Amino acid sequence: MPAKGKHRRPKFLRLPRSIAVAGTGGAALALPLMGAVCAHAAAPAAAVPAVVQKVTTVSVSAGSAAEKAAPKTYVVKAGDTLAKIADRQHVSGGWKKLYADNRAVVGADPTVIRPGLKLTIGGQDATPSSASAATPTSVRPAVAAATATKTAAATAAKAADAGYTLPVEGATIGTGYKVPGSMWSSGYHTGVDFVVPTGTTVRSVAAGTVVSAGWGGAYGNQVVVRHADGRYSQYAHMSALTVSAGQAVTEGQQVGLSGATGNVTGPHLHFEIRTTPDYGSDLDPVAYLRAHGVVVG
Repeated sequence: MPAKGKHRRPKFLRLPRSIAVAGTGGAALALPLMGAVCAHAAAPAAAVPAVVQKVTTVSVSAGSAAEKAAPKTYVVKAGDTLAKIADRQHVSGGWKKLYADNRAVVGADPTVIRPGLKLTIGGQDATPSSASAATPTSVRPAVAAATATKTAAATAAKAADAGYTLPVEGATIGTGYKVPGSMWSSGYHTGVDFVVPTGTTVRSVAAGTVVSAGWGGAYGNQVVVRHADGRYSQYAHMSALTVSAGQAVTEGQQVGLSGATGNVTGPHLHFEIRTTPDYGSDLDPVAYLRAHGVVVG
């Protein structure tokens, strides 16, 4: 009996311990639940770095915009014109904007810029750009449409009031229109030649838009301008060009300087009036100018 009592007693005493162990196991089982709650509570904190990152990105972008708005200095080189500089430096507003920003340096004549002259490019439009960025997106299309309409109306009014002038002053006509000759591919002279020395100012005979400005093969350096009546004027063999394609010009505005580039025997200005911008659509240029009140030779 005592032996049996000894055997049972340890079993009886282990029962509460096993319950306590069970209790401890229950507490252990609660720990994952607490861990899960903690994990959910920590999730919002993980989003904070993302917000900070976005703010940092905006600050960097603002810094980049400020750098782009910073002005820079351009030193004029031989052969430069305001139009060429504005085109190469991507000046918004073209040579007119470049001239307006540097009028005090350039002087009264925008066609004369000397090598070594220092021009300021950019930096004038930083504030308007910021204001534009702050404008609600929904408002911009309406503002743009109103501006375009106003600009078109002003352009049309200006074109209606525009006059006509000679392409060069005080020049005599050398070779006339439709003079026959085997040296011309059409078999005749498609324009008129104004006899002027190299470097004479060449002007647009009327307001219009430059459709091409550059090398024209046998025509050398040339400019072609489209006018409000649908006609095109061509100025060829020039030594220098002062306008670029897409640029609007007014009556009498300089488009270049006369010269002897291309297929020529001497310096002069070859002038044509066309129905298209291309060779072979020529009209009598003298008759055209006279019909618009211009006295020719």
